[in-house]
Amino acid sequence: MKICVVALGKIGLPLAVQFASKGHTVIGADVSEPVVSLVNDGAIPFPGETDLDLKLKQVVTSGHLKATTDTAAAVAASEAVVVVVPLFVDGDGVPDFAWMDAATEAIARGLKPGTLVSYETTLPVGTTRDRWAPMLEQGSGLTCGQDFHLVFSPERVLTGRVFADLRRYPKLVGGLDQAATARGLEFYRQVLDFDERADLPRPNGVWDMGNAEAAEMAKLAETTYRDVNIGLANQFARFADTTGIDITTVIEACNSQPYSHIHSPGIAVGGHCIPVYPRLYLWNDPNASVVRSAREANAAMPEYAIQLLADAYGDLTGAEVLVLGASYRGGVKETAFSGVFPTVAALQARGAQPYVSDPMYTPDELTALGLPAYTGQPVSAVVVQADHAEYRTLGVKDLPGVRVVVDGRRVTDPQRWEGVRREVIGG
Repeated sequence: MKICVVALGKIGLPLAVQFASKGHTVIGADVSEPVVSLVNDGAIPFPGETDLDLKLKQVVTSGHLKATTDTAAAVAASEAVVVVVPLFVDGDGVPDFAWMDAATEAIARGLKPGTLVSYETTLPVGTTRDRWAPMLEQGSGLTCGQDFHLVFSPERVLTGRVFADLRRYPKLVGGLDQAATARGLEFYRQVLDFDERADLPRPNGVWDMGNAEAAEMAKLAETTYRDVNIGLANQFARFADTTGIDITTVIEACNSQPYSHIHSPGIAVGGHCIPVYPRLYLWNDPNASVVRSAREANAAMPEYAIQLLADAYGDLTGAEVLVLGASYRGGVKETAFSGVFPTVAALQARGAQPYVSDPMYTPDELTALGLPAYTGQPVSAVVVQADHAEYRTLGVKDLPGVRVVVDGRRVTDPQRWEGVRREVIGG
């Protein structure tokens, strides 16, 4: 097949490489000329994705993958188009479709009869049918369901382990009609590999969701569940802090039987997915009070962590506090909706002087993100915001003068902080 992947980001590029590794001819389209240039040179434009550097070089060298900034031309040369353009949400939870609209208009200009178009970006329910289909029809002069096929098939992978997750999880596909769904199922069976897992309730592989709306909701539901679960865990942790209970012991006990799967509490919920997709769901279903309450509970955790620091330290006015971790999670160089931003803001609101350090970022990179970079200044308190592995071996010998550590991720070793007051969320 000839395939176009639109947007060569942290999901789109591994997808393009995966498709090309199956012997298909893939054109990756991206608006960034530097990204396109790097991909065509076989060089990864971002770090941290397992095996991407090696696999990218192989498929570029073999001629199965090339990149371009001309989306319309790439679409015109393809039989299938996979769209992984980011969708943003503003502070009020309103989707910002600007990037996706621009990409869809470009796709429409190159769309030809017989093409399959698959959107993988997580969307509010109804978007594929009510927004993308009319735009593609208007821009191409073609009729959806008659001249081209349109499906929604959500990406379900985690950055850093995309290739493993592509094999591990069933691929969900729902089209605007039965013929589109059948075409989407056939396409993904040809471009993906799957592990055989006997423990799954249904066979692994490509799953027919019946229609695009069901596929859209499945992605929103599975991610919103995680946000609600974490919100519940955070509520439990805050209560445990008032009673002297170690919430980790409680959660481990609860999860010892199969009907409980309580997640871990923490200082923040970050990334492109968990903080965002519940807002997309609320955009569809504004009466979902459970979802709204969980999102509010999780958003309040950075302020709660700084309150723990203030309770242990005292007045934070003038205190120099080191925030460990700019990334939203350990081992990933990404600050999307990271807890570092509200954590720094909460410290500044109390008159403290925060600094930020992260093993994946240089001081200049942190400054470019609007964060006060740590360059060796003396500090009297530490707040752990991301669970980078490096923090497991960090201790008072590395940061002499520290009086209080608030570990928002339970990643530090208590023995390395002997003599320092150490607080964790949930006892």
